[in-house]
Amino acid sequence: MLVVGAAGFGRASGTGITLSNLFAGWPRQRLAQLYAEDLEPDTDVCQRFLRLDPRSAPVEYHLFRWRARTTRGTSPGARNGSAVTGVGGVSAGGAGAGGAGVEPGPLRARMRAELRAFVDLSPLRVPADARRWLREQRPQVVYATLGSIRQMRLAVLAARECGVPLVPHFMDDWPSTLYADRQTLGVARRAVLAGVREVVRHSSYGLGISDPMAREYQRRYGLPFAAFGNCVDPTDFADRPGPARPAADGAVLDLVYVGGLHLDRWRSLRRVGEAVGRLAADGLRARLTVHAPPQDLARYGERLGLPGVRLGGSVASDEVAAVLRRADVLVHVESFAEEHRHYTRYSLSTKIPQYLAAGRPVLGFGPAELASMAHLDAAGAGAVVGVDDPARLAREVARLCGDPALRERLGRQGLDFAVRHHRADQVAARFAETLARAARRPVGPTPEPRHTPAGARVGPG
Repeated sequence: MLVVGAAGFGRASGTGITLSNLFAGWPRQRLAQLYAEDLEPDTDVCQRFLRLDPRSAPVEYHLFRWRARTTRGTSPGARNGSAVTGVGGVSAGGAGAGGAGVEPGPLRARMRAELRAFVDLSPLRVPADARRWLREQRPQVVYATLGSIRQMRLAVLAARECGVPLVPHFMDDWPSTLYADRQTLGVARRAVLAGVREVVRHSSYGLGISDPMAREYQRRYGLPFAAFGNCVDPTDFADRPGPARPAADGAVLDLVYVGGLHLDRWRSLRRVGEAVGRLAADGLRARLTVHAPPQDLARYGERLGLPGVRLGGSVASDEVAAVLRRADVLVHVESFAEEHRHYTRYSLSTKIPQYLAAGRPVLGFGPAELASMAHLDAAGAGAVVGVDDPARLAREVARLCGDPALRERLGRQGLDFAVRHHRADQVAARFAETLARAARRPVGPTPEPRHTPAGARVGPG
């Protein structure tokens, strides 16, 4: 198995975490990775790596060398910008992102988006020694995480070099949204659509992050699709939840959020914080604790400066399970803005399986049509507020906080669902079986079935 993409195995990103969990236990001598980000990958799952030389993307390489020389007084994350993502394609932050704490205005955001598209369109030159390394791995399948024009080009190149099927794994609906605002006069959007067609032409199977995505993409692209998201190590599952503590005797109930604040998630979190604050005036002792990456806290933390909100800092990946189990209620939010709900409609956040495995009730606040909200609802794990209605949100917060028996029941139902659907050992076995089928299947979409006239007989007999 050859894994190709921007992110390496590890715990530094949602993609890296998902990769590490899905491939955990894979025979190490049968796994290799070509990656692009400027981070050392973890070696607990895979031990054969090649990082694509940053000079393979000369435009991006020289652009960010120039930015490194000229940028002063910003944090390392802001200074590196998309250099962390590297040759595989510019990150969501995009080239030219402002420093920590700076929210770009419309003109600056537009310029950043144009530069991002220009960099993504720029040439990618994979040297002969890298191509030779790809062939030497002798994979049966190339598995690829995508998200940019150059990531698609790199995945197709790897599959061609090795002469094997490609299996793309889609984790957001970026094929529908990437450069849809006609950056570079529409050239980048046309390149995205052409790149997706080329990926499908070289693929034997596809993977989506959720069941709704797998169903939609199978219809859209004519390939068989299966759903695989993040999974949870059995050791990180909570014990059977005991009695939930009542909101009495001076105890402060803790609603806990762990995750990023980008894609306007901070706005939805602020709504939750406002609801908690209003209920506090009526005597409810509760608070919202937010754990997020340092760069997100620096940029958006002031926006969450409310009496009912506590910024709890960042949490290391090996500390997440314990933090979740200590919460009274876990919080998952998504943006109600149209451009964000379109991008995230089929997404399933990395943390949702972790939330369910923690055995705690979940408050979901985001558009009801999103796959993440539907997943929480199907798990019976909590209260989902699918409309941007402050009064309804406040009622659900009060209901969860005021009813210990309800919190206990919802937490138990979520844990049972996670045991059935998100245990890493079970998911990894199904994942390996799917990739084995992909290795045996011919590439390209399945032809549309011919129309059978009404009354015609189909099949033997």
